[in-house]
Amino acid sequence: MTTAMARVPDSLRGQIVTPGDRRYAQLRSTYTTSASPAAVLLPKTTAQVVDALRYAREQRLPIAVRSGGHGFSGASSNNGGVVIDLSMLNQVRVLDERAGLVRVEAGARWANVAKALAPYGLVISSGDHGGVGVGGLATGGGVGWLVRAHGLTVDRVRAVEVVLADGTLVRADADHEPELFWLVRGAGAGAGIVVAFEIEAVEQRSVGVAQLVVEARPDGGTVREWTSYLAQAPRELSAAAVVYAEGRSALMSITAVVAAESLRRARPAVEPLLAIGRVLEHRTDLLPYPALVPTAHLHPNVGQQRGTTTNGLFRDLDDAGARAVMRAVTGPGRAVVQLRSLGGAVNDVPSDATAYPHRHQDTMVVASVFPPQGAGALDAAWRAIGARADGAYVNFESRPGPAAFARIYPGEAGARVRRLWKRYDPDGVFRPTLLTGQPQRATRSARSAQPTGSGRSAQPTGSGQPHRRRRRPR
Repeated sequence: MTTAMARVPDSLRGQIVTPGDRRYAQLRSTYTTSASPAAVLLPKTTAQVVDALRYAREQRLPIAVRSGGHGFSGASSNNGGVVIDLSMLNQVRVLDERAGLVRVEAGARWANVAKALAPYGLVISSGDHGGVGVGGLATGGGVGWLVRAHGLTVDRVRAVEVVLADGTLVRADADHEPELFWLVRGAGAGAGIVVAFEIEAVEQRSVGVAQLVVEARPDGGTVREWTSYLAQAPRELSAAAVVYAEGRSALMSITAVVAAESLRRARPAVEPLLAIGRVLEHRTDLLPYPALVPTAHLHPNVGQQRGTTTNGLFRDLDDAGARAVMRAVTGPGRAVVQLRSLGGAVNDVPSDATAYPHRHQDTMVVASVFPPQGAGALDAAWRAIGARADGAYVNFESRPGPAAFARIYPGEAGARVRRLWKRYDPDGVFRPTLLTGQPQRATRSARSAQPTGSGRSAQPTGSGQPHRRRRRPR
């Protein structure tokens, strides 16, 4: 460790982890990327976040901020820089049970949130994996198991507490700092460090969950029927489908979730999915919501799920698009493609209400490849699908840069995001790689740091995880 690294503030004594520390191995990396930061800071309070940011800026090294570390881009760590890890800011508190208002700190994981709210009969629609951190998902969007019924996670955020780049703590809501409030709901990566959210939860104890595996026809018919039904299905139904090669054929593994408290109400919504292809497996259960994002998902992130991922949003995935999905799955690249339902409550929100502007699309298509396949294979598999896309989602993009920015924040939304990132972070302390396409790197030495590339981000993105081939999603 350098001399500068040793000058940690008194408030953070014992809360800095450097390469010689036994904790370093489990804190250095993200879910998708191995990294070698010079130091990881573990603040326990908002005041310590302010101290950690001031200290990190004094080092004049790249800064990454981590809530859960599930972001596809790996931007919640870096090589040779400082990581501000929020995992110890993880409290979940019900402020108003009748109104469903909940205060959630950014370092909490969604599994812990679901567990904490279950006794109150409340849920927050979040990502599809319990290990995802609140901060990244709740500043990027939040496409979860109840998305069509209750909207994106950002649509339920009522206030945020943000540490700006100059160390100022700001509370933002619809009436106070409304521009900052707009920005952090969809483009939080360049705004500052969001340390807590006030979120309006909804009443829901149990959900109907159908899991089925069907054969996916090579002509794209199965994919087309899935998207067509979900586009006009009852909004209580949200679903994800993973399409993957199985020998010479392809399978579609579907998880469908119905915001219903009884199987009698859930089954009719799921029934049409049984007709889209030959069913190989099927079961429908009534489960408590925390079973969808269980604490079993909690684990350290050590770069264990390497892969390359991109995505596109679609108003209508036509026959040609469905065929392109099947070619991506069965072609040389053997991509794994995930379909996620949108629409419903998501599209009730005006396109300019938040920094997530995509309020007319019905489907998200996500494609991933895994080693030994790399970016070239993904590009080849994705080309025909991407040509038909109408926008993209920040939390499912592993290669941020200006081209991705243009798809994620098109037109006036993008201009406003750029303007506000500059206003709230004029020095570019949290400048996301969406603007530059290049990770921030250390400009001075730090022992055991290997500046071979990673990003920095004011809030890590994450709304799930890449899906390797599997018959039944978790």
